[in-house]
Amino acid sequence: MRFLEAALERALARPRVTVTSAATVAGGCIHEARRLTTSEGDFFAKWSADCPPDIFIREAQGLEALRSAASEIAIPRVIAASEPAGKDPAFLIIEYLEPAGRGTLPDDEKLGRGLAAIHRVSAEKFGFDSPTYCGLTPQDNRWRESWVDFYREQRLQPLIDTLARSRALPAADQHLFARLMTRLPDLFPPAPPSLIHGDLWSGNVLFRAKGPALVDPACAYAAREMEFGITTLFGGLSPRAFRAYEEAWPLPEGWRDRNPLYQLYHLLNHAVLFGGHYAEDARAIAARYAA
Repeated sequence: MRFLEAALERALARPRVTVTSAATVAGGCIHEARRLTTSEGDFFAKWSADCPPDIFIREAQGLEALRSAASEIAIPRVIAASEPAGKDPAFLIIEYLEPAGRGTLPDDEKLGRGLAAIHRVSAEKFGFDSPTYCGLTPQDNRWRESWVDFYREQRLQPLIDTLARSRALPAADQHLFARLMTRLPDLFPPAPPSLIHGDLWSGNVLFRAKGPALVDPACAYAAREMEFGITTLFGGLSPRAFRAYEEAWPLPEGWRDRNPLYQLYHLLNHAVLFGGHYAEDARAIAARYAA
């Protein structure tokens, strides 16, 4: 824990910070994750010696972007983030947010309204100031004028190529996805770039006594409909949160018809990361829209 103590000393400008306990918390399926009790208060830390070296730097940048939206949703303050250095692993230290169980109705409403406020933060193009990661998958965020080009070439195609190289995607399925790619311009309406969390499933939504919070972003400026791909797959927003979102900023007509096309990214990503049935689920969506 000395590398974490040293990072806290630098970040807090304290001559000595002592970690008195490091309790395991949820969220450590990919990295080590601990609640640190220290001489300067409580913090959340995660670290890994086996991850992309910049993964926590990019996560910190995403958290700062979400905080800048100044919504009703709490975003933890970044204390320190680092790539591996010598024998020390890459790590992230953030403000500790005490969970308080499932949210109440007002919490759900704050979550929906707050997410709409985040999505109202815009940019001139689609992309982000740096690469990000969805899980361990790198996301190419180079700026694009066209949403279709960005989504097709910087989200879907890299995953399809990875699955093809690993032989998890047979040649027939590769042809199917190629047909889908040619159809995307006809399937997506024009949309302005919106700041999205990017990995908004239930595990990244926290409910606290003071209201909802978001963690573990995979940010980009994207069509805001993309936010709801993983949410509709794995949960994250209750029906009341959805209603509150739509009351604050109604989604474009037909978004539910397009939603499986955004689920597709996360299904392909899960196929890359975990294997299993996800590739077949992705193929079924491609077959539906490629016709």
